[in-house]
Amino acid sequence: MASSLLKPAPLRACARHGPLDAPAPLRLWHLASLDAPTVAVTWTLAFAWAAGIRLPVWVPAMLALGTWTVYVGDRLLDARSSLRCGAGHRLRERHFFHWRNRRVLITLAAVTATVTAAIIFALMPAAIRARNSLLGVAALAYFSGVHSRRRAPAWLALLLSKELLVGVLFTAGCALPTLTRMWLARATAAELGVLLAPAAIYAALAWLNCHAIERWESTGRSRVFITGGLLALVSLLLTLTVASLQPRLAALLAAAAFSALLLALLDQARPRLTPLALRVGADLVLLAPLLLVWR
Repeated sequence: MASSLLKPAPLRACARHGPLDAPAPLRLWHLASLDAPTVAVTWTLAFAWAAGIRLPVWVPAMLALGTWTVYVGDRLLDARSSLRCGAGHRLRERHFFHWRNRRVLITLAAVTATVTAAIIFALMPAAIRARNSLLGVAALAYFSGVHSRRRAPAWLALLLSKELLVGVLFTAGCALPTLTRMWLARATAAELGVLLAPAAIYAALAWLNCHAIERWESTGRSRVFITGGLLALVSLLLTLTVASLQPRLAALLAAAAFSALLLALLDQARPRLTPLALRVGADLVLLAPLLLVWR
């Protein structure tokens, strides 16, 4: 394999009037796959805050370690597959970063996977573990399907796109700790159903994040601005609907509206940003719920 595929041109300072690049710490945050765990922990704590649930420390720790492990594995497999078939042009800076540092990252991922498993079997109650196992099986099936050489039928691939599956599974993983503890506390169906609306909104937001990145990186026609604006509007209407009865739930929905609006504005700013800065920004805007968690 040509060395040029393994060593893309290093990031350089932009020209005075050229596209803006992300600051070095944020570039590393993205390239090292630390963005997804940050978003996962933020959303998990935000769902718990909205429901008035206090999660034990091991829950966000487990989610952070598990999410990082999965993302590292996903990017390494993407890099290996593309480089083996001579399709290195499909890779991005994050893939090259992982491939160049694969020995260190594989070692660290083995450690984080082991620690995650230890937390699950040592600290997670059996009742919760049994209920979460279904999500784990679904995530494993998704991971296997994405990296399988066999391709699903076109109609199924369209219905269950990678972006949609990531959005649903990611949001389910973030909301499940709160929903499970509400169920163990014998919450009614109506009380559990309160989180369905924000969970659906956040799943749509996660899908839009993945869809926007895919559109931007493939230089395909983008409708992210319109979609983001519509999602922000729906979230805002839901916020106003529940504000008087569920102020915390309303705040969570407002944060989602803010993130969707920022994604839409980011789409409009594409010509003024480098591809890496655009990718960093797409994940950075998902951290709006931090404003709730840190209150």
